[in-house]
Amino acid sequence: MGTPAPAVRAPVWRFRKPGIIPGFRLAMTVTLVWLVVMILVPLSGIFFQSASLGWEKFAALAMDRRTLAALGISFSSAFIAALVNLVFGTLVAWVLVRYRFPGRRVVDALVDLPFALPTAVAGIALTALYAPNGWVGGLLEPLGIRISYTQAGIVLALIFVGLPFVVRTVQPVMEEIDKEVEEASATLGAGRFQTVARVLLPSLTPALLTGFALALARGVGEYGSVIFIAGNIPYASEIAPLLIVIRLEEFNYPAATAIAAMMLAISFSMLLLINWVQARSRKRYGHAV
Repeated sequence: MGTPAPAVRAPVWRFRKPGIIPGFRLAMTVTLVWLVVMILVPLSGIFFQSASLGWEKFAALAMDRRTLAALGISFSSAFIAALVNLVFGTLVAWVLVRYRFPGRRVVDALVDLPFALPTAVAGIALTALYAPNGWVGGLLEPLGIRISYTQAGIVLALIFVGLPFVVRTVQPVMEEIDKEVEEASATLGAGRFQTVARVLLPSLTPALLTGFALALARGVGEYGSVIFIAGNIPYASEIAPLLIVIRLEEFNYPAATAIAAMMLAISFSMLLLINWVQARSRKRYGHAV
């Protein structure tokens, strides 16, 4: 008789795989406590305050015409600005990665300028430039084109503050793509458009979605660079963050809470959808999630 085969033990599920780096429990505990204290507690306070209003009162405040108009202007402007930054931010990152030219370091440093510049300063500068009596606005006014005190001015300000998020997200991933991949694609007969669409974009898609999400989130909550150039006209160029400040100055705390809860719910849903698409693209193109 042959020797019986040893019994195969079923794999034991573990919360984490054993590693050589100690301190997982302590690091995880500190991380969770920090996230709860700094993020979940303040955000949950908004929902608890909204729940105390009652559904009918909350719905009446949230569905107010002025509130819906402000939310529509904020999210549509942020979405358009994020799309513009997605295109031109990718182009800027491509130029910085693929080409060497005099002044490249200066251009690379200018990309980070919106990070360091106070948003109020950016808003004042853009308003002075694009106002009807400004350098650019004065040239556009005779043509019937108005930037300041319109939604176009809001989009322009959000493009300014959101550009670095796309560039700095895409640039490191683009640097990891070897030029040999593009050359191999060309030797196999692929045109430039096919190389970009079938070789480069699949590798860049997760980074592009991340940059888009960051630019969108920054645009939705932006305040300082927008209020000066927007004109703050109700139903035309009034953003939701400004409306929250107005309600607080009126001591209308329930209305301010309802607007904040609406912004939080919409923003979280949009970011959740983008993260889901990002995870699917990573899984499809072989990137680790």
